[in-house]
Amino acid sequence: MSNDTLQIRRIAIDTYHENVAYLHRECGIYRAEGFQALSKILVSTNGSKVLAVLNVVDDSSIVQPGELGLSEQAFAQLNVAEGCLVTVNHAEAPKSMDAVRRKINGERLDQDDFISITTDIVETRYSKMEMAAFLVATGQNNLDRDELFFLTRAMLQSGDTMNWHEALVADKHCIGGIPGNRTSMLVVPIVAAHGMLIPKTSSRAITSPAGTADTMEVLAEVNLTPDQLHDIVRKERGCLAWGGTAKLAPVDDMLISVERPLGIDSQGQMVASILSKKLAAGSTHLLIDIPVGPTAKVRHMNQALALRKLFEFVGDRLNIHLEVMITDGRQPIGRGIGPVLEARDIMQVLQNDPDAPFDLRQKSLQLAGRIIEFDPDVRGGQGYAIARDILESGRAGAKMNALIQAQGAKTIDLHPGSLCHEVVACCDGVVTSIDNFQMARIARLAGAPMMKKAGVDLLKKLGNPVKAGEILYRIYAEFPADFKFAQDLAAQNNGYTIGSEEQIIKSLIAF
Repeated sequence: MSNDTLQIRRIAIDTYHENVAYLHRECGIYRAEGFQALSKILVSTNGSKVLAVLNVVDDSSIVQPGELGLSEQAFAQLNVAEGCLVTVNHAEAPKSMDAVRRKINGERLDQDDFISITTDIVETRYSKMEMAAFLVATGQNNLDRDELFFLTRAMLQSGDTMNWHEALVADKHCIGGIPGNRTSMLVVPIVAAHGMLIPKTSSRAITSPAGTADTMEVLAEVNLTPDQLHDIVRKERGCLAWGGTAKLAPVDDMLISVERPLGIDSQGQMVASILSKKLAAGSTHLLIDIPVGPTAKVRHMNQALALRKLFEFVGDRLNIHLEVMITDGRQPIGRGIGPVLEARDIMQVLQNDPDAPFDLRQKSLQLAGRIIEFDPDVRGGQGYAIARDILESGRAGAKMNALIQAQGAKTIDLHPGSLCHEVVACCDGVVTSIDNFQMARIARLAGAPMMKKAGVDLLKKLGNPVKAGEILYRIYAEFPADFKFAQDLAAQNNGYTIGSEEQIIKSLIAF
């Protein structure tokens, strides 16, 4: 082996959207080149290159002095066999960091600046620290409307786009923050049964107890190749798939991997993220759901109206027909919080079960009806009635079954986890508030979404009368450690406020 080459070793570590390389401290190249931990290096071999953040190790069982370890993502991106010889050099700093520094100093960036930044991020020239600097620099109110448009367009151009060759391609998106709000899994089969094209690609949960992809995965395969996705959509007029395999606006996924752990969720970045993904998926008509409530992402009506204006401004300039619905976000939607429990609620609605959650059914019909009114053959105000007929006639259920079969049906078991803890009311009264954030935290500590059967099952909603000792909700888990964590958190704060009827009336008036 040459003195300036190293053997590749695959290190089985998932570094989540970041290329990481591992060098032994006693490696001759490490000492000669003066590499430092967390610096960027360029790994090259036979025309293949990858940029990676360097970690230094002292354990030869991880990597030998003559080896270069690569994390799972970096190894896949380099795309060579283990044991292959590579060269390692210092990586040049991304030139677009100059633009980030200008933004930190309060300057306004143009379209070329944002294209340079997103290109460097997609090409993994940015470390997570550098991406965090960009997110902080552009966060909160640090982007004007034109800059937001520039950022959205740059994110859209960072990856592939789909073209369905149809004049009307519908989609919907909720900005999130409301547990159990699994309306997409009802809207898609209703709209597809109407005959409109609605290819729904969704994300997995990062900080929530379940995303649409996590819940659909209880029923069917969601990891579809682009070819599979196209075939299913052409045949069934819709899909409910994970969007990670399609490389749509990939810079968005990379930024989210930094955004979420830091708790950064500015309105501008949210708009750019949503619209770039939807445009890349080929959408021509989009419905945005903005829930408003004391523990939702958007807590006041004036914030919702300002956010709607941002969506409309950027949407108009990117030539997508966009409508915004501002909805009630004061409590979770449906009863189940967690993949299996949410899938159960969905199937109850589709089967017209009298025990199906009424709020989930009504909200889904309102959203589906609004999308159906995108159809030029449907008169305004008729959409809800059409959606309700499709659901009640069984056509929506039949379409969902067809989607499940097309995507690859799974053996469906909608029973929750075997460990169950009941949380009860401490006094008589009426449920006057439910903390969305706390309920999501309890469900996540119980194991959701990784443990599909884990989560929270609500028995009482806003306005329901309760007696002391009556069950408010059940916590389900599959593992004792998760079960204890969720129980302890619920004991500290169960997320429910019990008060008087006058208090619930006041909250309704305030909303």
